[in-house]
Amino acid sequence: MTGATPRVGVIFRPSLPPERLQGFVDAAESVLLDELWLWEDCFQEGGLSSATAALAWSTSLRVGVGLLPVPLRNPALAAMELATVERLFPGRFVPAVGHGVLAWMDQVGAGAASPMGLLREWVTAARSLLHGETVTTDGDYVRLDAVALDWPPTPPPPLLVGARGPKTLALAGALADGMVLDVPITPEGVRRAVETAAATRPHEVVVYLESAGRDAGELATTMAEYADAGATTVVVQPAEDDPDVDATIRLTGQARELFRDSTGS
Repeated sequence: MTGATPRVGVIFRPSLPPERLQGFVDAAESVLLDELWLWEDCFQEGGLSSATAALAWSTSLRVGVGLLPVPLRNPALAAMELATVERLFPGRFVPAVGHGVLAWMDQVGAGAASPMGLLREWVTAARSLLHGETVTTDGDYVRLDAVALDWPPTPPPPLLVGARGPKTLALAGALADGMVLDVPITPEGVRRAVETAAATRPHEVVVYLESAGRDAGELATTMAEYADAGATTVVVQPAEDDPDVDATIRLTGQARELFRDSTGS
């Protein structure tokens, strides 16, 4: 767990059309947000293409993708893509992966008999490739024969896992560099998740926080509660039918300022 003051970000929901992303990025950077997060929900917008564009349009934002569904990507191809984005924008890219919505995975013929087994093999292989290792493995789902990246990033980006249940939390703690905790979750839920993950290396804990019905002061207070529970990033999630996303971004910026003032950072 890092001891730094948690970062504050906002989510660009894929219910918004892709052509609105640049304005969203500009607005988030203008209010000094630390991070912008993207979703790869089926069948809306590609996470990696959107992340690359967002990174190119910004200068300070750290851009996360939560989540990339592992059944849709060979881990060698994914590692090659993640390495490329990281080398193009060093230190500003945070990929996160997960099972994917199982109904969607079945819908495209990518469902796994053991989603946990697939995730374990996939994260192990992809993270090893990103760390410059040559990987040979013959698992139930991942089969690689002396695969290595020609251009591994140094250092590699953190590879996070989206987690809810205790098995996935434990997997994130053992194999990944952090985890993404979806809404709804309480600060006590964050604390229990951190304890369950029991990470032995520096571990990012990204928490989504719904913005609906909150003012800047309430958001800032909740951010502080999540930080005390172990969150390293708090990401504000606009409502799906948010009538004024720009106002939500400004609200998040105000809450970040209040939160940072309260921590003296």
